[in-house]
Amino acid sequence: MALSYYGRRILFKKPFLNSQVRTSYVVLVPEIGEDLPDKNPLLHSNGLPEFSNLTIEMCVAAIAKQTNDFESKIREIEKAVEAKPDTEVFKNVIDPIEVAGTTLDTTWGLAKTLYLGNQSLMPTKSYLTIHDRARKARSTKFNSKPIFEACKTYIGTENKNLSEEQSRILKKFTVEGKLNGLNLSGTKRSKYMETIQKLNKERGIFKGKLDMATKQFSYVIRDYEIVKDFPTELLKLMAVDSCRIEEGPWKVTLQPHIFNGFMEHCPDRELRWNVWQAYTRRCSGFADKSLQNSTNVEEIRFLRNHIASLLGYENYVQMSMETKMLESVDEVHKTLQTLLDRAKPTQQQEFADLKEFASANGGFNSQLQHWDIPYWKQQQEKVLFNFNEDKIKEYFPLPTVLNGLFELCTKLFDITIKERTKIPTWHSDVKYFDIFDNENTANPIAGFYFDPYSREQLKLRLHDDIGYMVGIRNRSNLSDIKPLAALIFNFQSPCEDRPSLLTFNEVKTLFFKFGHALQHLLTRANYSEVAGLSNVEWDAVDVCGHVLSHWLYDVNTMKSLTSHYQNKQQIPQEIITNLIQMRSHLSGMELCNELYLADLDLKLHTSKDFWLDVVKQLWPTYHVLPVDKKDSHVCQFSAIFSEEWGAAYYSKIWSQLVAADVYSAFHEVHTDEKQTVLVGKRFRDTFLALGGASHPSQVFRRFRGRDPSPKALMRILGLKKHTQDVKVDNVPVVN
Repeated sequence: MALSYYGRRILFKKPFLNSQVRTSYVVLVPEIGEDLPDKNPLLHSNGLPEFSNLTIEMCVAAIAKQTNDFESKIREIEKAVEAKPDTEVFKNVIDPIEVAGTTLDTTWGLAKTLYLGNQSLMPTKSYLTIHDRARKARSTKFNSKPIFEACKTYIGTENKNLSEEQSRILKKFTVEGKLNGLNLSGTKRSKYMETIQKLNKERGIFKGKLDMATKQFSYVIRDYEIVKDFPTELLKLMAVDSCRIEEGPWKVTLQPHIFNGFMEHCPDRELRWNVWQAYTRRCSGFADKSLQNSTNVEEIRFLRNHIASLLGYENYVQMSMETKMLESVDEVHKTLQTLLDRAKPTQQQEFADLKEFASANGGFNSQLQHWDIPYWKQQQEKVLFNFNEDKIKEYFPLPTVLNGLFELCTKLFDITIKERTKIPTWHSDVKYFDIFDNENTANPIAGFYFDPYSREQLKLRLHDDIGYMVGIRNRSNLSDIKPLAALIFNFQSPCEDRPSLLTFNEVKTLFFKFGHALQHLLTRANYSEVAGLSNVEWDAVDVCGHVLSHWLYDVNTMKSLTSHYQNKQQIPQEIITNLIQMRSHLSGMELCNELYLADLDLKLHTSKDFWLDVVKQLWPTYHVLPVDKKDSHVCQFSAIFSEEWGAAYYSKIWSQLVAADVYSAFHEVHTDEKQTVLVGKRFRDTFLALGGASHPSQVFRRFRGRDPSPKALMRILGLKKHTQDVKVDNVPVVN
């Protein structure tokens, strides 16, 4: 498929094809698998995967047969539609596609799960074979001219019997078809396909160069004084010898999960600068020129706007808005400006305070610079909030956190989550849970696997990702299929008499991913095409994850998640208060940078100015410190150039804004348990139940009774009204 804007997009928001995991062999498997039975051979009679008997050969053979069957079905439907253009679309087109695609999607989901959960069962090369074949087959339904025309014609008829869900399905097929160029013909169609191929190539080159540039730099620390205050988990990641974590040496790299932690905890200012300048100059003309991405950035921008022009859009941003909750770029800019009006003065005050703190505690008189801010932010947190990551995690043993999470879901959504034992899984660490609706406890409505612990060499970990939610299969009434998911994390394993202890950030990750899982598992949509997270607009897809994460800052909820792993004491109120207050620490500074990146993304995909000129134009609007002359962050902006956030980076902010407003409905009644339960039921009946079967704007209005407001997010982040900007000393341009 040329372009895909809908579908199951939660698993890989970062490219995963160039994984660091390597295998030294290639599995030879049958191409078609003609000897396989019609029933999915990867599933047990109870409908759950046969993980104990799965082999790579079975997976590849199954996907080969199922993709061929699916493509044959699409050709069969096309012939029927061409023979009878006025066909009843749902009966003769959509329903057959739904039934034909369920086994293929399930096998693909199983392969993803194994790939992330146990690389010995699903090595990278084998998974890529399955992934590429499944993606190609699944795209045929959105690249079919006859199916596209049939859906478009059916939408045009005044058929009053269409449900909202059916209308959304038809719109999905027509929008996908339009964005895949099915409205084009002749020379325009050829140019479109040629441009798509060029764009995909350029994006691959961009990513390849960035990966190489990131791997080029490393620095070995041998002085324990530098790392003595580093968190234990960071030392483990940096240790050259995993058996000598405390003794060293320790290696600094530019991988985000190493770089960010190092910048936050390294007390050596000169060393911080050295690592920071290496990070910010990747893929620029100031580093290895063979890896510079400047020309690739310009080519990607040109190709995207050319595609948009061929499809009849003014620019790539306008084209992107076709699949967003916010339907116009004017609405996006208005939202960004509203937040900036509050965030910029807050940032100015935060910078002044941080500068004063650093001067008082750091013993240097020079200007606070970019490479100083992460470190002094951490130091200020230690003083203001008595923050000690290693101490706080002692109150968050995984079993206690998980029980608290399940109890919260039971209270809010009237469900029960129960572990089912003796279920085959891909590793002994993995547990399986059924979800029951408390109104009918006879049979589970969904289920999920929970794989919590990091396993070196066996489990995939990409950069700073510590968790994934894999939708193994969607709900489908036609195929009589219940939702199934896998939650896969890289938490610390239990050690001797100590359970797995989670950092507060890991607890937030667990809640965030579980919010995604609930939207997948508690959907009531009839068609898998729009069930759960499928078909949810890109700028709304993170809303449920953020909503559940907000509950961490509810005092009673946090208490229910904690119990000291040794003495079983509940977390002290002082720590709870500090964690809640830390949420808004330097929030203005962080939000301003996100607003900048969102605006930068939009400008890069509308303006024809050189990328560096765009940076110079926008940077002062959002930042207190000037941009470093050699900072080439655009050449490393993988989220928009090699991942899926192009002309959509603002979605990160918008989904947080919507989620904050949703959670505020709970906050408004938090002292009344009955009212809280009613709000939880309304949330389940809207956001969790409807998924992609209703436009998110309509879903929000049904839940809140109005359109989203930024007030809740500004309150949560502590962004106060300012009568005038805070004066900040003039700062020199960084050389």
